[in-house]
Amino acid sequence: MQENEFIQKIKEKIGNQNLTYQITTFGCQLNENDSEKIAGMLEMLGYQKANDGQVADIIVFNTCCVRENAEERLFGKIGEVKNLKQEKNSILAIGGCMMQEQQMVEKIKKSYPYVDIIFGTHTTQNLPENIYKAMLKNEKVRDILDIDGEIYEDLPMKRNSDVVANVTIMYGCNNFCTYCIVPYVRGRERSRKPEKILTEINDLANQGYKEITLLGQNVNSYMRTERENGTATSEIDSFAKLLYEVAKIEGIEKINFISPHPKDFTDDVIEAIAKLEKISRIIHLPLQSGNSKVLKEMNRKYTKEQYLELVDKMIQKIPNLSLSTDIIVGFPGETDEEFEDTLDVVRKVNFEQIFMFIYSPREGTIAAQRDDQISEKIKHQRFDKLKELYESKVEENNEKYIGTIHNLLIEGKSKNDSSMFTGRTDTNKVVIFEPKEGYKIGDMVKIKLTENHKWYFKAEIISKNET
Repeated sequence: MQENEFIQKIKEKIGNQNLTYQITTFGCQLNENDSEKIAGMLEMLGYQKANDGQVADIIVFNTCCVRENAEERLFGKIGEVKNLKQEKNSILAIGGCMMQEQQMVEKIKKSYPYVDIIFGTHTTQNLPENIYKAMLKNEKVRDILDIDGEIYEDLPMKRNSDVVANVTIMYGCNNFCTYCIVPYVRGRERSRKPEKILTEINDLANQGYKEITLLGQNVNSYMRTERENGTATSEIDSFAKLLYEVAKIEGIEKINFISPHPKDFTDDVIEAIAKLEKISRIIHLPLQSGNSKVLKEMNRKYTKEQYLELVDKMIQKIPNLSLSTDIIVGFPGETDEEFEDTLDVVRKVNFEQIFMFIYSPREGTIAAQRDDQISEKIKHQRFDKLKELYESKVEENNEKYIGTIHNLLIEGKSKNDSSMFTGRTDTNKVVIFEPKEGYKIGDMVKIKLTENHKWYFKAEIISKNET
C-alpha cells in the first residue's frame, strides 16, 4: 500500500471525530525540528493539537539520548500516561534518538508493553503507515533502521512559531567524540541539497518568517562528506557558501546556526560571518573541556591553546562578537588541576552564555567503558564551582548593556507575563517590553535596555526598524 493510501484510510477512519494529538519533545533543536515534522504529518492525517490538560487520541514522545536524565524523564512520562491511554484507547508512540538504542527498545517492549509504536530517527516519514497498522490493524509497530537513513524532503511541518523557524541543513555526525552517542543513533554525516534548503527558506520568508536557525550536529562540515565522495553537484558545496546564499533571501532578517565544531571553523566561515550583517553576532563554540589532555581523550581534535587561538582570531575579524559554549564537567579521569584549566578558559574568554552539563555515561560509547569514572559528589562540586564563576560573569557583563540600543524581532508574548512582548538581542539576551500601538509580533524594532534582571532585561521600544 502506498503512503497516500495509508493517509486516506486513516482520514476515512477519523471522519468527523475531531481527534487530537500531543507531542512531548526531549532534547535539542534538531529534536524540536523533528517534532514539527511529526506534528505536520499528524495534522495532514486530520488530527488537531490537544489543549492543555486534554487527553489526546495519539500521544507521541520524541526522545533524546544524550543525557541520562532524559531516560528517567521518559520512563516517568510513559508511566503517567498508562491509565489515560487505557481510558481513551489512545495510541502511544515513542520515537527519536533513544529508540535507535537496542537496549532501550528491549526495555520498553518488556516493561511498557502498552506502547503501540516505536520508531527511530530514520523512519519518521513512515508515521502514517505505522498509525494505520496500530489503529486499523491493532498491530504493535517497531520501525527502526540501524543504517544511515536517507534524507526525506518535503515532509509537512507544523511550526511552533509564525516568525522564527529552524531549518535542518544536515543530519548525522562523523566525529565520534568518546562521550557522545549521537553518531550511533543519528548516523553519519549527510547534507541536504542546497537547492532544497534555499527553497525551504524562501518559502518561510514568503510566509512572513524573519529569523531562521540552521541546524546540524556539525554545521560547518556541511557538504564535506559529499565533496570527499565526489557527489557534491552544486557550486554551493561548503557552509560558508551556503551562508552567503541564505543571506541573499529577502525577508529573512536574522540568521543563526548551531552547532559548529571548533576543529572545522575555517577562515571562509569566519569571513562570511564578518561580512554578512544578517548573521547573529553570538556564535556557539562548544569547548567541552579546557584541558588539552581531557580534550584528546574526548577525541575533540583540538587543544586548549588552539581553541583560544581560534577565539582570538574570531574576535579580531568579527565585529561585536560574543560567544556561547558547552562544557562537560566530570569526564572520566578528569583531575582537579585539569578542571581548573576549564575555569581558566572561562575567565579568559568571558562567554556570554554557558550550557553546563555533568558527564553521564552513555552505553555504547568509549568513555562509558572507562574504569576511572568520577564520583557524583566531585562532579557536582565542580559543576557548582563552574556555575558560580559563570553567574558572577553574567552579573558583570549585564551592566554594560544598560542604556544600549538594539534591533530585534518581536517574537511573541512573554511566557511569564502575557501583557509584555518578548524578543532577543543579537547577543541572545532575552528582553521583555510593553507593547505600543501599531506594533505587532513579527515586527523588527529598535529598543533600549533599561533594567537588568540577570537572565533577562526590560526595555522600552524606541521605533520600528523598517530596514
